[in-house]
Amino acid sequence: MAKPGKRIRTAREAVDRNKFYTVADAVKILKSNATAKFDESIEIAMNLGVDPRHADQMVRGVVSLPNGTGRSVRVAVFAKDAKAEEATKAGADIVGAEDLMEKIQNGFMDFDRVIATPDMMAVVGRLGKVLGPRGLMPNPKVGTVTPNVAQAVKDSKGGAVEFRVEKSGIVHAGVGKASFGEDALTENVNAFINAVTKAKPAGSKGTYVKKVSLSSTMGPGLKVETSGAA
Repeated sequence: MAKPGKRIRTAREAVDRNKFYTVADAVKILKSNATAKFDESIEIAMNLGVDPRHADQMVRGVVSLPNGTGRSVRVAVFAKDAKAEEATKAGADIVGAEDLMEKIQNGFMDFDRVIATPDMMAVVGRLGKVLGPRGLMPNPKVGTVTPNVAQAVKDSKGGAVEFRVEKSGIVHAGVGKASFGEDALTENVNAFINAVTKAKPAGSKGTYVKKVSLSSTMGPGLKVETSGAA
């Protein structure tokens, strides 16, 4: 096995793997160790005490990060007539109806989020096998099926992040870039943790938030204090 490079070794040496850091302290360390030649993403992973195989333990939602995500989000919108015009004016990257459905069926996937008006779900539903496995299927629970497409597009472009627990009980997401200020990243992380905590399902028993960790794209993970989490 190849030995890690000097930069990675230095980053690991700056982290105490047995210590639980405050969000602010973790962010400070991550920023100082994010020395790659590109703007590294800051990512969060939360290990939850749920079994998503049971409907009453599913954790899913959306949170608007106060300082955005730092990445460009390409938004596709299924809408017609006036609603299509609203979506276009709001900044949607591609807008369509049956024509967009056919385009996606033929392999077009140049988008990160899909929004639809309620009347278009019969069309979108035919793309379930394509969009579903990629986590792109519009859902009213996270605000991507809505008559207010303009606001949904603006939210998506401005820092709205969807989250959904995986089979293993993990929720993960990007919460900003290493170039963000410490305060901005700390606010984003806290907003995400609070949103997931508030999304605690009725079927969750015992400890809900079991472990939280933060990492940069090329850096080691840091354990974060979960005191106060439900």
